Parts: sequence; C-alpha cells; structure tokens
Amino acid sequence: MNGADSASTTTLAARRPVTGALSLSAIVAGLVAVLVSFGGTAVLMVQAGHAAGLDAARIGSWLGSICLALGVGGALVSLRSRMPVVFAWSTPGAALLVTGLVGVPFDQAVGAFMLAAALTLACGVFGWIDPIVRRIPAELAAAMLAGVLLNFGIGVFGSIAAQPVLVLSMCAAYLAGRRWAPRFAVLAVLVVGLAAASSLDLLHLGHVQWAWTEFVWTTPSFTWQAAISLGIPLFVVAMASQNLPGLAILQAAGYRPPASRLVGLTGLAGLLAAPFGAHSVTLGAIIAALCAGPEAHADPGRRYVAAATYGLTYVLLSVAAGAVAVFFQALPVALIAALAGLALLGAIMGGMTTAMADPQRREAALVTLLATASGISFWGIGSAFWGLAAGLATHGALAWRRARRA
Repeated sequence: MNGADSASTTTLAARRPVTGALSLSAIVAGLVAVLVSFGGTAVLMVQAGHAAGLDAARIGSWLGSICLALGVGGALVSLRSRMPVVFAWSTPGAALLVTGLVGVPFDQAVGAFMLAAALTLACGVFGWIDPIVRRIPAELAAAMLAGVLLNFGIGVFGSIAAQPVLVLSMCAAYLAGRRWAPRFAVLAVLVVGLAAASSLDLLHLGHVQWAWTEFVWTTPSFTWQAAISLGIPLFVVAMASQNLPGLAILQAAGYRPPASRLVGLTGLAGLLAAPFGAHSVTLGAIIAALCAGPEAHADPGRRYVAAATYGLTYVLLSVAAGAVAVFFQALPVALIAALAGLALLGAIMGGMTTAMADPQRREAALVTLLATASGISFWGIGSAFWGLAAGLATHGALAWRRARRA
C-alpha cells in the first residue's frame, strides 16, 4: 500500500464510528497479541525483581504499572488515530535488568527509569524521530519485519517435537480455518490449542493465587552511577530495539504514523509510571505485526480495533498482574510458540512480498532480512536494529555504485 492509499484509509477509518469498525477477527488478534506478549517478558521481570531483592508487592506494582501505562496509552492512541498503534514493555530492557538491578537500591533504579523515559520524551518533543523514519525505504522496513517474525514461523515446526499432538492439532485448525473461514482461523487455533492442552493435562493452574495489584510508590533518587549503568542503556535499547523497529513495522504495513509524537507519548507514559516501578514503555514491534497484519482484518482501516483490544485487555490485567504472570507461566510453551507462529504467517508473507518487490533494492532487503533473522546482538541491542543498519549500509553502497556508473 502506498502513502496515498494509507492516507485515504486512515481518513475513511476516522469517519467510521468505532462500533462500525468492530470485528471478531480484530478482537481475537488483540487477545492473541496479549497472550504472546505477556508470558515471556513477565517472567523476565519477575526474575529481575527477585534478583534485586524486591518483595511480591513491589514486583506486582512493577508489572501492574507497566500494564496500566501501555494499556491506557495504546488504547487511547489507537482509538484517536485509527491506526493499530501498540504500546509494549521493553523485553530487552527487562533482560538487561535481570543482572543490572543487582546491588542497585530500587529508589536509584526508579530514578534511572525516569531518566530513560525523559530522554525518550525529549526525542519526541524535539521531533528527532521523524527524519530517521522517513529515510528508511519501505522495502527495508518490510524485510526487517519479515526477519523479526521469521523465527516465530520456524518456531511452529520446532515446537512439534516437544508437543506433537498439541501443535499438529493447532496446525490442522489453522488450515481448516484458512480453507473455510479465513477471518476466524486464528480464533480456531486458539480454541483448539487450549482444548488440546487441557485434554493432554498440560495446563497446570493449581499454583495460581489471585490477588489484586497493590500499586506501591517509590520516591526516585537520582545518581550518576544508576544513570550510566541503567538509565542510558535502557533508553538506547528501547529506542533501537523497539521504538524504531515498531515504527518501521507500521510503515511496512502501509501506515504513516506521526513518529516523533508516538515516541514522545511512550516516554510520557513511562515517566508517569516509573515511580510505581515501570522500567520502560515502548512501541511494540512483534506485537504490532499481529495487530497491523491482514489476520486482524482485511481492511487496514479497521485493524486499529485489534490494538485497542490489546490495550484495554492490558488495563484489565493490571489489576491482578502478579497472579496473571503466574497464570501465563502455567501455559505450555509449545502452545504459545505455535499460536504466535501461525498468527504471524500472513505478516511474514506480506513482509517478504514487499521486501522483494523492487529489483534495485532486493539485495539490500535480503541483507536486512538475513541479519535480522540471525538474532545477532551487540551491547544489549537486538537484531532488528542491526539488520536495518546492515540493510541501509548495503542500500547506500549499491545506490552509490549505480550513481557512479550512470
């Protein structure tokens, strides 16, 4: 979809009442995005909290404050912009904190969280993001999207060895859904997966103890040690690993998001939530692909319902975030892997199609895809950033060579 098409789609979506845009496929896409996003990151955050010596109340406040911030922020932005804008927590940031929080008083850590959020807000306020996003060719953005999601697709087949009956039944449900009811294929996968997991006695919910989240205020303390060891790395990792890739994924899906404004809003949400323990609020990348892809809805102007559903669900999860984290740990890993991979097949196919459309940019797009899919990581920054950087370098070198020949 070109820019003009995207603009017209957004205009038409803005004229349609929200109730008229509702669809079961978009709602299911939002719920699947929650299911895929919550489990792994929540586990990392619980590990980081235990490593820092935090009690259950503060860990619950940490989880709950992030859920509330990204849920309210993402839902409001999606409903207002009529684009599938997803706010997420920083998974690389949570991984960084597993070791980074050890020995750091939590009030100083909160000060570092606020610094990272303030730097993100400044990038948005001063408009530093839009010029970067405008210089990313659509083919490279699509290749990065395909590279980010490729391992999820491969994961479907990798999980067959662990739980063959469960995963193969989910694959059969997907094929049946695509054959007879394409818009509800992912819903069929989810229902069959849960039913199969239950019949195979793979759901272990006995340890889940439901309790309300207690939001605990921590007065921040600002030290240069915490700023250097936590604040700056969190800012860089969130910007490079999630904000820029998240914007590129929206661009690859045919939308033209106000990049600086969206990044600034994530910084504002993070700044407000940090005193309750939230380490970072970012734009979603992988999760954005679930909500912005064709599985959510065939009409791009109605996919924002998936992102709004995702956000509103996180608002509900925030009231019992600690217990919900335990619940997600009880779900089979193979179920989550198969559900994510099958739900993202359409986005992977669309990304590859767009990436290879222009022969002059095809080689740079291939480099982007391969580098991103490799999982390479330096200085805590993930492969999405390095894949995009490698693709841009290749594109620049080949464009210069063609200009010299001309």
